[in-house]
Amino acid sequence: MNVREVHRRLRPVLVAVPAIGLVAGIAVRSSGGIDGASAIWMASTLPVLIVLIVEIASSLRRGDVGLDVVAALSMTAALVFGESLAAAVVALMYAGGQYLEAFAERRARREMTALLTRAPRTAMRYRDGRLDEVAVEALLPGDRLLVRQGDVLPTDGALAGSAAVLDESAITGESLPVRHADGDAMMSGATNVGDAFDLHVSHSAADSTYAAIVRLVAQAESARAPMARLADRFAMVFLAVTMAIAGGAWLLTDDPIRAVAVLVVATPCPLILAVPVALVAGLSRAAHVGILIKGGKVLEALARVRVMVLDKTGTLTLGKAQLTDVATAHGHDPSDVLRLAASLDQASKHVLAEPIAAAARERGLALSLPTDVAEAAGAGIAGRVDGHDVLLGGAGFVTARIGGDNAVPSAVGRRVGTVTVTVAIDGALAGELILADPLREGTESLLAAIRRLGVGRLVLATGDRREVAEAVARGLGFDAIEADLTPDRKVMAVLVERKHGLVMMVGDGVNDAPALAAADVGVAMGARGAAASAEAADVVLLVDRLDRVLDALGIARHSRRIALQSVYAGIGLSVLGMIAAALGYLPPIQGAILQEIIDVAVILNALRALRGGLSPA
Repeated sequence: MNVREVHRRLRPVLVAVPAIGLVAGIAVRSSGGIDGASAIWMASTLPVLIVLIVEIASSLRRGDVGLDVVAALSMTAALVFGESLAAAVVALMYAGGQYLEAFAERRARREMTALLTRAPRTAMRYRDGRLDEVAVEALLPGDRLLVRQGDVLPTDGALAGSAAVLDESAITGESLPVRHADGDAMMSGATNVGDAFDLHVSHSAADSTYAAIVRLVAQAESARAPMARLADRFAMVFLAVTMAIAGGAWLLTDDPIRAVAVLVVATPCPLILAVPVALVAGLSRAAHVGILIKGGKVLEALARVRVMVLDKTGTLTLGKAQLTDVATAHGHDPSDVLRLAASLDQASKHVLAEPIAAAARERGLALSLPTDVAEAAGAGIAGRVDGHDVLLGGAGFVTARIGGDNAVPSAVGRRVGTVTVTVAIDGALAGELILADPLREGTESLLAAIRRLGVGRLVLATGDRREVAEAVARGLGFDAIEADLTPDRKVMAVLVERKHGLVMMVGDGVNDAPALAAADVGVAMGARGAAASAEAADVVLLVDRLDRVLDALGIARHSRRIALQSVYAGIGLSVLGMIAAALGYLPPIQGAILQEIIDVAVILNALRALRGGLSPA
């Protein structure tokens, strides 16, 4: 167990000991036991000081110098020169600040899901004429699996059957379902949204696409540059000023108590307390509106983001198909075509059936019950609705059954990034239903607001085709568009953007997880995104709303601004107090009391982070 882990476990005790000792010592002193009170205060300070010295030694070996040195010097000097009450006060303030910062980290990570929650643990394998459920680790190339509707493919392989329909959005970023034919290669991590099919295994689970993405996440996490605490960035300057004033006071007056008083007043409680209080308040504020931020360091980094990289599918767009238009032929009424098609689709398991039926209901169309339904898995469906023979599916499926030209007299169906469902009624072509993954409402104004918060560069990064990405991003003011990205190339796109400043990556799929881990701040659309992306990210949006990114940025900047205000005010007052102590106007005890007043003031100011920071509704 390392030093930091030991310190973490001891933190509640390190707060309780000086708190109890301080109260007990005051009670003993009130009864006239001055020596006994001093002994209690000294005894209650020593545990905190010992643990602090051990941690400082560990930090120095790593080349880190923090504000903890000032706290250790003030406690040591106070004990050496008999100012045990001041030492106990400093010990309590230091231990309390450390505990508060640790509490912020624990609270922020408490509800995180495991990385591999989405990954299948078992698979249905054919063996000796029967199906056995086996662990995915037992799968070998050449095995034949049954992949049921709703199953996530446990490993890579080839389709053994006539057709299959997969949702590959978590892996490739392609939001619309993909139809596969016999022999097609299929990737692990995709979801079967059609009928059950057989899969010939081509790779073991450890060598699969999904496993490679998980490894990329781990590599990106380990390569990420560490974030320093905001307070530590003031350490060297504050330490130098403190030592100069304390040393000067002792040297010029030959009075060590003045140096002790300077160190007590200089104990950086405004930094140790104000920063974590403001950050905890910011974390709480964010959680209240559905934004889970994994710790104070993340909140600090979020406040300094200058580049935002966005995924397309499920992030910039809704991530699911919606009906956008109905193109009709031969004088058919669009409402009649949609109503009959949606009525028949009530009996279908196809991934596009639900959005077609939902669109009809939203338009107030009364759906009828279909009869004589026959569905060809992944290809199309036929049946009777209100006395009409209705047929819908892919253009090839429909025209093969009705013959003739499959063209619909409309250019709507040829738009980039759309998918069409062909409809025939009573043996004749009736039209096409046009579906697409639409842009989230208000995206243009949202991106403009994000720029106003100080994000100077916006980049779209997607695994989708370039023409689709450019069509979606048109008019949104992106500075760059990166398309056709595999997970590792998406990581590289994030790393390249670091030359412009701190990078925030926003995504939702398994394919985004490595890039989220590599970014300075990874933001996952966690409401319905993959567990891998939620685990790899630093910030998880618990509601499926992109505008929460703007709120996260606003809260982070608001909290950091308040923390800095508290730090500057606290340090300024502390420097004035140090000067007064050096001149002999503040003995150690009064200096400790003054420091307490400063602490209360900066904490009250830091608590303002519980309010504000949100974008206007």
